[in-house]
Amino acid sequence: MSFLYGVQKITMVRFLFLSLLIFAVSDIALAQSGIKWYTWEEGMVKSEKENKKFVIDMYTDWCGWCKKMDSSTFSDPQIAHYVNTNYIAIKFDAEQKGNITFRGEEHSFVKSGRRGYHTLAAKLTNDRLSYPTVVFLDENMDLIQAIPGFQDAKTFDPILIYFAEDLHKQMSWNSFIQSYDDRPKPQDGARMVKGN
Repeated sequence: MSFLYGVQKITMVRFLFLSLLIFAVSDIALAQSGIKWYTWEEGMVKSEKENKKFVIDMYTDWCGWCKKMDSSTFSDPQIAHYVNTNYIAIKFDAEQKGNITFRGEEHSFVKSGRRGYHTLAAKLTNDRLSYPTVVFLDENMDLIQAIPGFQDAKTFDPILIYFAEDLHKQMSWNSFIQSYDDRPKPQDGARMVKGN
């Protein structure tokens, strides 16, 4: 009798250990998965199937703050979840060499100084090239806002909500940020997802 009890106890302990291990691995995988980024072309194809706004990470290979934003802000699990749920996320190298057609216009790389820039990057930022810049487009690919500079997760969260939920059409940024600061925050730090 005690032998069977011991086997059952060991089996249960193993089951609990394996269950905890699976949960831990899933949480790590979810946290590491981050934002699902698309190329410009992939994002345009995705937009034919999904009626979402766009968030475009405009970066360059040499930009240290761009890398910092990738490793901190864009890697934040709650930011990644909100972006993946509410936006089509595009990574756009502002110095890429390939041509892109956007709204019937052909955009290409222009050599300038030691490097150069892509004309689509200039168009989306109103010729204010700065890296990183996060560009928001609506579902019709109209420019909502280009926001230059590094944004940490705490700063970026209300920006994402402000544009995703069309609050920029209803209230000023200052009014929104006041209501954002005043609203109760979930205990676990989870952000609300549009539609929830």
